[in-house]
Amino acid sequence: MIKVASYNIRKGIGADRRRNPDRILDVLREVDADVIALQEADRRFGEREGVLPLHLIEEHSDWKPIIYGMKARSLGWHGNTMLVRKSTRVLDFEVIHLPSLEPRGAVMADLSIDDGVLRVVGMHLDLSGLWRRRQAGAILSHLGSCLHQHPTVMMGDLNEWTRGAGCLRDFARDFTFADTGPSFHARRPIGRLDRIMVSSDLRVEACGVHASATSRKASDHLPIWAMIGRH
Repeated sequence: MIKVASYNIRKGIGADRRRNPDRILDVLREVDADVIALQEADRRFGEREGVLPLHLIEEHSDWKPIIYGMKARSLGWHGNTMLVRKSTRVLDFEVIHLPSLEPRGAVMADLSIDDGVLRVVGMHLDLSGLWRRRQAGAILSHLGSCLHQHPTVMMGDLNEWTRGAGCLRDFARDFTFADTGPSFHARRPIGRLDRIMVSSDLRVEACGVHASATSRKASDHLPIWAMIGRH
């Protein structure tokens, strides 16, 4: 059993329009997942500096970041990154290039978990339905072309409002969705934009949306989580 979570942290800017990385870390500690996919983890312009300073993660959490940074001070690949427990052995990691009109990307990591390997993919897909489907196709094609196949969890902000259509239908051919519930907008969640998906050799034991007083203020998305086990 492993707990995974996905969270679009909106570059650390909360409902009060203030950038507050400590508040984001408070929410992550509340969720307390073993693997966390973050979206919008870097600032958008200039040096694309990571929103969560490395020293803050190191000194005040049980996680370590997988550094996919495009620049020296970045955490993520087009804002996507992962946090894993400090005790977790990261076997391999890479970025996945996505077709897009605006900067978009996905990240992947192979983690040593108990008796095997867990592959995790984090993503933030386009606002355009056409490009989301192309991006979903690119991710699935990348996974299919990997030399070694492993049980896989995919998660992130898919930006898909329509239930069971578009990129959701594409992913559903090979993956099962966790029924986490709506996570956007944080103050009054009605959209299931954030998703967790698992391959057929995994099962979702429990899942949900983390709606605390802090999480409703920290970003415009609420974090989602799932407990994952093997079949």
